[in-house]
Amino acid sequence: MARPGVEVKGAAELARTLRRAGHSLEDLKDANAKVAQFVVDRADSKAPRRTGALAESARPSRAAGRARVMVGRASVPYAGPIHWGWEARNIPAQPWVAETAQDNLTQIETLYLDGIDAVLATVKGA
Repeated sequence: MARPGVEVKGAAELARTLRRAGHSLEDLKDANAKVAQFVVDRADSKAPRRTGALAESARPSRAAGRARVMVGRASVPYAGPIHWGWEARNIPAQPWVAETAQDNLTQIETLYLDGIDAVLATVKGA
């Protein structure tokens, strides 16, 4: 199954421009963290539940280059097979996190634009 994603067009040009102005993509960590938290908050109600451990294991990552939602941990090793499915074991995919991100692209775009505006507001010069 293909994993859905969000492509930011012009990200490389934006990174070059920000580097020239003395900034880096590190400045977008806040926007990435907000997007990831946004998805975690909305995906919680859609997570498959037996004990609730799977839903509770979802957390945002504060990464420089992307918004990332992590699900699972040592005590919840089944997160990947539940989300993406496992055909050999007859486990159907239940991609609640990916679907949540896909269903909320307009709001995610707004969060990124706000983050980019905040970074650009700190740029000085002509």
